[in-house]
Amino acid sequence: MHTAVVDLGFGDAGKGAVVNLLCREGDWHTVVRFNGGAQAAHNAVLPDGRHHTFAQFGSGTLQGARTFLSRFTLVDPLALAAEADHLRLLGVPDPYALITVDRRALLTTPYHAAAGRLRERARGQHRHGSCGMGIGESARYALAHPDDAPTAGDCASRPRLIRRLRLLRDRLADELGPLDGPPVEDCVAAFTAFARTVALTDEDEPARLVRRGPLLFEGAQGVLLDEWHGFHPYTTWSTTTAANADAFLAEAGEPAPARRLGVLRTYTTRHGPGPLVTEDPGLTALLPEPHNGDGPHQGPFRTGHFDAVAHAYAVSVCGGVDALAITHLDAPRRVPALRICRAYTAAGRRITTLPPGPPGAPGDLDRQAALTDLLLRARPAEWDTPGRDPGRWREAIAGLLGAPVAIESAGPSRQHVTDRRWVGKPARGRSVRMSGRSGSPASA
Repeated sequence: MHTAVVDLGFGDAGKGAVVNLLCREGDWHTVVRFNGGAQAAHNAVLPDGRHHTFAQFGSGTLQGARTFLSRFTLVDPLALAAEADHLRLLGVPDPYALITVDRRALLTTPYHAAAGRLRERARGQHRHGSCGMGIGESARYALAHPDDAPTAGDCASRPRLIRRLRLLRDRLADELGPLDGPPVEDCVAAFTAFARTVALTDEDEPARLVRRGPLLFEGAQGVLLDEWHGFHPYTTWSTTTAANADAFLAEAGEPAPARRLGVLRTYTTRHGPGPLVTEDPGLTALLPEPHNGDGPHQGPFRTGHFDAVAHAYAVSVCGGVDALAITHLDAPRRVPALRICRAYTAAGRRITTLPPGPPGAPGDLDRQAALTDLLLRARPAEWDTPGRDPGRWREAIAGLLGAPVAIESAGPSRQHVTDRRWVGKPARGRSVRMSGRSGSPASA
């Protein structure tokens, strides 16, 4: 059965660890990236201590799984080359042999990154939390100029690529001023080398992949940052629910949606500005992040208690999840003061649920902005204190979100795992249980 791994928070919950685990234990032949771009930072720590931050390669690469960058992703060839270099150092002899790219995927270039940074700096105290890598700018430009936006397929045509990159650079410079980027000719050289190295596929590739067997869809960022359902404007220019995975399968002739595995921590975190109702600055020092930190463009990495209201909203936005993967179950033992927030107070009323928009309706950013304003004024009103026992935390979170726990982790490698199984390997057309032996809780 096809499975989509989605983050039920603001990102950084452990998707990389979960995907790495599933590819080690199961028989998924390909990891499909279905949103986001090179800003993803999905960490996997192997039992021998090797660590890699997956950005565009799927997090199953170290287990030999292939990666497909679908048309829903944004591809940065320069960042991909740097990531491939690190994978070689970890013992992957030919990373590019394990990845294919849909020709229709949008390109992210140094000009997008420079423009995005200029735009974010201009917001001053009202910044949105851009990662500074040009992801939002790539999506913005494609919406404004759909016939001119460069794609991965353009890298195979030097004349077309030169024309589109020059037009892109000049348009952005006319709007924002001089851009801090390399000459177009240098980008063209790197991007055409990418096209000679990586297999670019046509629109029939999804159907071919589906025919080969079950696919594992790896999401980027978190549902609470979704472009239409997140807390606008502190969101990403990407659909972070499983909707793109389902669209991929439908286009490939698979009518059934993917099974949904929702990933979250025992506490709630986010990068940069925006609502974080349960934020507790004291937790930051108590729960250090080896693979997360303050970003020069995003701002600080922030930590709060488990926000059951926000995570339940994420489950609703996804249309439900079939199971949960809970990471950082060691945190309550290390920080006994960790709690679960069950309700807020805001605008003189008690809030236990955040209703999603009408099913099937187009996104309403005004509605989301009003929700953001409410959350920025909200304060925790009801707490649950499961204590230090990971089992009580597991039961509390499963009950609050209405889904069983399939995977849990409580440390950086295999010896820290509490084994809770959905026994069996994925197979198309039947209901199965997934292995629950977790790898690393490293953030994703």
